[in-house]
Amino acid sequence: MSRNPWFETVAEAQRRAEKYLPGMVYGALVAGSERGRTIEDNIGAFGELGFAPRVVGHHAARDLSTTVLGMKAAFPVMISPTGVQAVHPDGEVAIARAAANRGIPMGLSSYASKPVEEVTAANPDTAFQLYWSGSRDTMVQRMERARAAGSKALILTLDWSFSNGRDWGSPSIPEKVDLRTMVKLAPGVLPHPRWMWTFARSGRIPDLTTPNLQPPGGQAPTFFGAYGEWMQTTPPTWEDVNWLAKEWNGPFLLKGVSRVDDAKRAVDSGVTAISVSNHGGNNLDTTPATIRILPSVAAAVGDQIEVLLDGGVRRGGDVAKALALGARAVLIGRAYLWGLAANGQTGVENVLDILRGGLDSAVLGLGHASVGELNPDDLVIPDGFTRTLGSPA
Repeated sequence: MSRNPWFETVAEAQRRAEKYLPGMVYGALVAGSERGRTIEDNIGAFGELGFAPRVVGHHAARDLSTTVLGMKAAFPVMISPTGVQAVHPDGEVAIARAAANRGIPMGLSSYASKPVEEVTAANPDTAFQLYWSGSRDTMVQRMERARAAGSKALILTLDWSFSNGRDWGSPSIPEKVDLRTMVKLAPGVLPHPRWMWTFARSGRIPDLTTPNLQPPGGQAPTFFGAYGEWMQTTPPTWEDVNWLAKEWNGPFLLKGVSRVDDAKRAVDSGVTAISVSNHGGNNLDTTPATIRILPSVAAAVGDQIEVLLDGGVRRGGDVAKALALGARAVLIGRAYLWGLAANGQTGVENVLDILRGGLDSAVLGLGHASVGELNPDDLVIPDGFTRTLGSPA
């Protein structure tokens, strides 16, 4: 009898992904930096928060819907943009279809493995993500391509710095996949025949190029080529952020804010939303968990712009806790990639169903009729749980 493809928690999706994927691919998804303290805190901090449920007055129907970056969301979760991956041959298109089927917006990385045109066709509610990389003219060309493809919002990711040391070792990722590379990687790939068969059946091999960075009339760079461009680009100023926000002239999310003073500068620079983020723990290790930082940032700017959160979300209850502390919605990354590995598009839908179900259960138990009613009084918050980074002045 074959194993039931359905799974009941994101943790089970992760276990299946680890068995299914070659070690180098799974290792790239886990990532992290140095000792991995930030990844641990991103997840563990949610567990430190408790719920304060109500026993009478529950609502038979709950409204979980909201809007994010001007796009409707059936529940307050958005797909976070993630870079090129070799999890499944359908890649971001499968993810976009799953998100569309569950009524939530899609975030697409400029480093993704599928072109923006294919992704927006699968999910019209797509936000395109840029890094500050290349010349201004290059960034405008990429942005205008995304706009022409139908992207409804722009995400600028700035919470990424050069960090490549991991106490448990970094995965070996090739520059490109060719015959020589496949022979070299065979010992790590052969023990995962189902992964090999999925790609073989699709008629393609894992592609480590970045089609959304392809210049007009040129070739798409490899992931490491794109990474090299980013490293050689002078980091942006707040004036640069303001320039890009004006160039886009629409819903604009700045991803990577952790300090209160940065949040206020972001407002002054013309962004319409921010995401409290530490790049999933892939940056400066020992940065506090985003859920610890969220309340101070939301209190400072939540009445002026949308405040989102990403980092460590594994359950619907985590979504409820983030909303109670001031987030409009959350972004998820590793969770949906594990779902994609476990069961393709259906696996991503499975993960989204888990999050939606857990959120609905929390809203019910806390005695609310909608996600908009969640508030700090719904939580048991330990003394010293929160962190405030940066001067509020």
